[in-house]
Amino acid sequence: MLTAFGAFHVPATILVGGGARREVVSQLQRFLIQRVLLVTDVGMMQLGPAREIAALLDDAGISVTIFDGVQPDPTDLNVTDGLALYRANGCQAVVAVGGGSPIDAGKAISVLTSNSPPLSQYAGYHKIPRAGAPLIAIPTTAGTGSEATKVAVITDTARDVKMMILSVHLVPIAALVDYELTLSMPAALTAAVGVDTLTHGIEAYVSRKANGMTDPLALSCVELVAKHLRTAFREPNNHDARAGMMLAACQGGMAFANSSVCLVHGMSRPIGAVFHVPHGLSNAVLLPTVTQFSWRASVERYAKIARLLGCCPLQTSDEHAAESLVEGLQQLNSDLNVPRLRSCRGVEEARFRTSLTKMAGDAIASGSPQNNPRVPTAEEIVALYEAAW
Repeated sequence: MLTAFGAFHVPATILVGGGARREVVSQLQRFLIQRVLLVTDVGMMQLGPAREIAALLDDAGISVTIFDGVQPDPTDLNVTDGLALYRANGCQAVVAVGGGSPIDAGKAISVLTSNSPPLSQYAGYHKIPRAGAPLIAIPTTAGTGSEATKVAVITDTARDVKMMILSVHLVPIAALVDYELTLSMPAALTAAVGVDTLTHGIEAYVSRKANGMTDPLALSCVELVAKHLRTAFREPNNHDARAGMMLAACQGGMAFANSSVCLVHGMSRPIGAVFHVPHGLSNAVLLPTVTQFSWRASVERYAKIARLLGCCPLQTSDEHAAESLVEGLQQLNSDLNVPRLRSCRGVEEARFRTSLTKMAGDAIASGSPQNNPRVPTAEEIVALYEAAW
C-alpha cells in the first residue's frame, strides 16, 4: 500500500464512446452558454471534425467563433491571438477540438480570461489563482490525454522554452472522448501518440508521486496499449482497437496528471522546443533509452509493466522481467516504425550537439526528472540524449 499524499483531479464529466462528441451541445446548455470560442488547428478544419462540432453548435443556436491558429507545439502567441478573439466576440466558454496542441491552447486561453497575463508567470505548479472560462475538450488523437489533465504545455517564444503549467484550474469541465474521431489517423501518428500514451501509463506508475488512485488507471492504460496499439497501427478501421486506445489515452492522462510524469517528458520538451519534433514522437523515441537508465531503481514496478506488455513470461523474476522491458520497448518502436532521434525530421546533428547542455538544463528545470525513480544529473541527461541519438 502506498502511503504518499496525493490529490486527484479529473474533469467532472467524462463521456466515453462512439458519438460522444455529439453531446457537446447538451454539456454547454448545462451552463447556459450561448457564445463559444472553438479552438482548433487548420488540419482539424480541413479534415472535418472541427467543422462538424461548429455545425452542431450552430444548429443548436449557439454562436461560434472559430480560432484555428493553433500550431503544433502551441506558443504563447497562439494563446494571445485566441484570447483576443474570445474577448472581441463576447464568448462565454471554450471548446477545444484536436490533439494535445489545441486542447492545451484552449486551456491557456480559458485561464487567461480570468487571470492577468503574461502566461509565463503561471509556469510550474499551482500558480494560477482563479478558474477560467468553462472548457470542453474533444480529443481527436488517442495519445496526449490532455482532455483529462490539469496540465498544459505552451512554448514561451521569448525564451524558446516549453513551459509546463500545472493547476487544477486547467482541468476541463467536460471531456468528450469519442474514438470515432481517431479512425482517420495515419499510421505514423497512430504509432507516435500510441507510444506517448504508453509513456504516460509507465511514468505515472513508476513516478515517485504515484498513489493508490493513479496506479489502477496507469496499469489499465498499459494493458490496453498492449492489447490494442499494434492492431490500431495495422488496421486503422478496427473500431475495437481504436476505442481501446482512446480509453487508454484518457486513463493515462488521468493517471499522470495526478502522479506526475518523469524523465522521458522532462527530456522530451526541450527536443520539441529546439527542433519542433511532435511531443508524442519525441516521447516515443526516448522511452527505451530512459527505461534502460531507470529500471534498476524501481525493479518491481518496471517488472509489472513488462509482464503486462508481454515482454516476458509471467513467472519471470522481477529482475529479469524489468530488464526485458527495455528490449520489449525497442521492439515495439521497431514494429511501429518509430525512428531514432537522428532520423526525426528537423533534428540536425550540429545543432543537436551545441544544444545538449541547454536541453539538459531545461529538462531539469521543468521539474519532471525529479519524479523519476532514478534522478539524473545534467551530465547524465546529456549522455541519455546521446544514447537516444
